[in-house]
Amino acid sequence: MASFFRAYNTILIRRPLLASCGTAAILFGGGDVIAQQAIERKGKNHDFARTARLTFYGGVIFSLCMTKWYQFLNSIKFASPTKAIVARVCLDQVVLTPVAVPFFFGSMSILEGKPHEAVERIQANYFPTLIRNWVVFLPTQIINFAIVPHHLRFVFVSVVSLFWNTYLSAVNARQDKLESIAEHTVENLREH
Repeated sequence: MASFFRAYNTILIRRPLLASCGTAAILFGGGDVIAQQAIERKGKNHDFARTARLTFYGGVIFSLCMTKWYQFLNSIKFASPTKAIVARVCLDQVVLTPVAVPFFFGSMSILEGKPHEAVERIQANYFPTLIRNWVVFLPTQIINFAIVPHHLRFVFVSVVSLFWNTYLSAVNARQDKLESIAEHTVENLREH
């Protein structure tokens, strides 16, 4: 096991984008599997297309954006370590997060082939998700920027994100189910 972590650490240093893509793909997909099996109790009715969408989103979209974001945050120089922590956490949670939350729900709508539902899904989930994000990620990012080495910051957040991704997957699926019920009800009303 120690050799695995040494090899992974080496890849993080030498090929940070590749390592981040693989890490995020596994953890986003894993979060969806946990959401479907442990929370939604889907069992054999597991939605593999949903897991694939979240794996793709994590491994391609999220990982690319976040790797560049952390590189940007790490490149900013501050007069003191305390100012660096406060500034990086503020930038992460006040600048990035309010954009990342609707981007996630909009991306999922598009990947599901339902771009017309994006605005409604974002409106329904934006504020509750943003507030829950702050509850989870404000302390996470304080720890991350205070004690985690630069090359491990994405990994640290990704591990915490496994549980966050489980939550996002469940919320996105619940909203999708509500929209499907609403569409079905409207269709039935039109038929009568």
